[in-house]
Amino acid sequence: MRYVFKHIFTRVLQIPVDFTTKIEEFIAFNGLKMTYSKAPLGNEFFIRNNDLLFEQGVNDLDINIFHWEEIPCFFNAGSKSVIPFDIFAASFYLLSRYEEYLPHVRDVHERFTAEQSLAFKYRFLEKPLVDVWAYKLLEKLKEKFPDYTYKTRTYQYVSTIDIDNAFAYKHKSLVRTFGAFIKDFFSFKLRNFWDRFAVIANIKKDPYNTFELILRLKKQYKINTTFFFLVADYTTFDTNVSPAKNKFKLLIKSMVDYADVGLHPSYFSMQNETILKKEKERLEAITNMPMVKSRQHYLRFSLPETYQNLIDLEIKEDYSMGYASHVGFRASTCTPFYFYDLDFEIQTPLKIIPFALMDTTLNDYMGLTPRQSLGKIRELKNEVEAVNGMFVTLFHNESLSNYLRWKGWSKVYESMLKIAND
Repeated sequence: MRYVFKHIFTRVLQIPVDFTTKIEEFIAFNGLKMTYSKAPLGNEFFIRNNDLLFEQGVNDLDINIFHWEEIPCFFNAGSKSVIPFDIFAASFYLLSRYEEYLPHVRDVHERFTAEQSLAFKYRFLEKPLVDVWAYKLLEKLKEKFPDYTYKTRTYQYVSTIDIDNAFAYKHKSLVRTFGAFIKDFFSFKLRNFWDRFAVIANIKKDPYNTFELILRLKKQYKINTTFFFLVADYTTFDTNVSPAKNKFKLLIKSMVDYADVGLHPSYFSMQNETILKKEKERLEAITNMPMVKSRQHYLRFSLPETYQNLIDLEIKEDYSMGYASHVGFRASTCTPFYFYDLDFEIQTPLKIIPFALMDTTLNDYMGLTPRQSLGKIRELKNEVEAVNGMFVTLFHNESLSNYLRWKGWSKVYESMLKIAND
């Protein structure tokens, strides 16, 4: 209860909150106050509670969606409640990712899928619903307590860049390079064959080396930018340059001078703390600084195990909260929140920074053109701006390359920065 009240009031609405169970203390208090119980004391600001916040463990809940002024909501609170549903229990359900603890079918990468979520089924995935609810609650508070001085938070934009492949052709091992030449030749990918040769022979620049461009745009538009580097051992799903290569180390070190740098834990780190620890220490050795931010490669995480491992390794912020296949708000919020561990029934120190969209989602999964993608980006940005939230986007260095499947996408990133800063 404390956890979700603090999120709604302190983080979203900027209203300090305290709790009492003493009726006389409540009556004596002059200021914003509300009761959260089964029945009101009198005619005070009252929200009828659902039992969820007083339960232990995870249960299969019966959720019935209805609409309040065109906004979807659930956990009906009846007519005496100032708002017709228990906003706190409903918000907790979405923020804690309660549904991800329930039995579900995972995709080929063992991920919880968007299609199984309440938000997808009832078409509010592209709305930061918890923030929308909070602002509706604020309207009711202002009606009841017009003399209180309300503060407003400001809209923020954060650009995050995942470095799955720092270079397309350069600085790969001899075995990988030779093997790729053979594969290109026999599969008649002569364009790739020539490009690989031209890049290795220094005739052409490596197409994925878009770091100067990203930094120039960061400076030009004054954008808060974080790079997440994959420093894993080579596997089928982790194909970055070897972290032992000096050129790759120098690239990471140079990025640290201009932007925030975080860890991109590898594909197989999802439930393996040993791999996670090894990669964290590897990146820390390169940067000579503690790694406190991370985002899982392939967005592969399993609740609560992945987050428990991150906490054990003193990661403070995770940026994995989103879907690969769909844009929108996986936890139905555009406000950073703390991970609540339903296994241990505690709020943890791990801050979750949810992102709203990813370049590969727009291009590969949704099959949108650059122009259509910018329309979708603007829609999501407007949703976040309407509640003064944090708009977080996920791009890759390779999507700025204008190369192969990213043909025509080089301008999308810059246009997105303009939209986000508009």
